[in-house]
Amino acid sequence: MKYSRNGFSLIEVMVSLVILVIGLIGIFNLHTVAKQSNFESFQQTQASYYASDIVSRMKLNRAELTNYAGTYDGTMADPGISCDVAVGANVICTNAQTRAWDLYQWGQLFIGSAEETAGGNFVGGLDSPIACINVNNATGDVTVVMTWRGIRKASDGGANAADSFVKDCGKKGDARRRIFVLSTAII
Repeated sequence: MKYSRNGFSLIEVMVSLVILVIGLIGIFNLHTVAKQSNFESFQQTQASYYASDIVSRMKLNRAELTNYAGTYDGTMADPGISCDVAVGANVICTNAQTRAWDLYQWGQLFIGSAEETAGGNFVGGLDSPIACINVNNATGDVTVVMTWRGIRKASDGGANAADSFVKDCGKKGDARRRIFVLSTAII
């Protein structure tokens, strides 16, 4: 008597399912890492935009260049006068008022105040941002440092090879600190 086998045994099906589950877990983990990396990339792009934005504002208000220097966390008080240039606007601001308005608007941008809130927290902008501006008025050299909190830990917190101004900006010792530095000259 010859027995002919058609189909799969239960053991073969179980082994196939285990292999399939392991593959699906790998794909799910890959998806999670890709989403985290995408968010980190977005944060880096945002930091670049915010640093470029304040440099552009500084170029338009060269008389107050030195006074832009400082450390900012986005919690500046509203300066009371809006120096926005709008069609039909009748507001004339001094250079100092323009600087105060620029810094206020910039801080509101990088904390994401224009975005919807979730539980009282802003969902736009950077996570725990701190920005530092250094100005050498004699040469016109400007350094803008944007720091924020990333998702994953980094080996050096983003400041291993940086100079002391960059290292001192933001929360030192935070392994999740990310840093973006823009150095330029405004003449």
